Amino acid sequence: MQPSRQARPPGAWPHVVALLPGPDDRDEDTARDSLHILPMTILPLETPGLRRARLIKNVRLQTVVELFNDVHAGSGQVMPSQLPLHFGNRSPELDRDLLMIGQIAQAASFDVYSLRIELRRLKIAVDEHAALRLSQRRREQLTRYMRVFTRPLIESVYGSDDVQVQNVEDLIRLFAEPDLAEVRRRLTMMADRLDIAMADIPAFLEEYGDIFLSLAYFKQCLDEIVPDVQAFLAWMDAVRGFSEVRRDARHARMLDEVGRDLTEIAASITGRFESFDNRSKDFWRNINAQSFRSIRDLITNHHVTIGGVLCGLAVKMALWKARFSSGGGPVRRLEFIRSEILPGLSHIRSLERSARSGGR
Repeated sequence: MQPSRQARPPGAWPHVVALLPGPDDRDEDTARDSLHILPMTILPLETPGLRRARLIKNVRLQTVVELFNDVHAGSGQVMPSQLPLHFGNRSPELDRDLLMIGQIAQAASFDVYSLRIELRRLKIAVDEHAALRLSQRRREQLTRYMRVFTRPLIESVYGSDDVQVQNVEDLIRLFAEPDLAEVRRRLTMMADRLDIAMADIPAFLEEYGDIFLSLAYFKQCLDEIVPDVQAFLAWMDAVRGFSEVRRDARHARMLDEVGRDLTEIAASITGRFESFDNRSKDFWRNINAQSFRSIRDLITNHHVTIGGVLCGLAVKMALWKARFSSGGGPVRRLEFIRSEILPGLSHIRSLERSARSGGR
């Protein structure tokens, strides 16, 4: 997940719409799987040029409109309020689009799971099945994570975990037409305990798979981000030994604040995932309709804050790795921490604290 380059000032691209690149399947998959990118093709916008732009979260966690991204020209970013400057005369259609974009811009993350919740809340109609699903490539990558959640389901029905399941689709096919009498008997028992008809088992499995796929997706994001946070903290601690820091107590206080916040955030969100693991195990010890609704609601109620926290950490760590792959002097490091890491960090911390205190 690479952060976009610095936004240019208003009026820098008088013919920007003509520069927009065409759609690319690989880029669309990357955006769909991202925490910080929202392709505006999925929105019911009325201004044709806008449909080919993207909303992205920058390193300060502001939502900006990326009008183009070119290897030579860089990333053309504007604030949503500046769009009329680049699309000519105001029109009722553009005004309606600006209102929608302004509402969506408030989302803490643009991952597909958080977007489902935000777009429903805003009553914005999109094709959730097509637009708000992880790409096939990403679902395949999550197979290792999903086995944690498919294994108890398979064991409860087949009596062992020897059955090979690669993805949620395999899981649904596995149970759609059971050919063993014992398996059919166990599926009937499961349906009774879930208070659903036998014919509704595939629908249950699809919902089950999607819920735990979301957990697997966020867990993979977490596993990628936490080592980066730890490496960044070590890189930041090395700054303390420089004479420029020792001479100015303000620098030391800033480093303490950033280190304390990042450590707290990483530890807290890791603890949330441990809680999810324990609750999912409880579900399989006592499977029933209420226990399924409980685990489903627990996970989905945390989507927005998990997405927001991970999105914020991801864009900051990605920019740090891009800027400082080869070290960097003390003045440059301090300025980067002050200007790019510190802004928005309190927002990430507040999101995580709200979830921990029950706000989710």
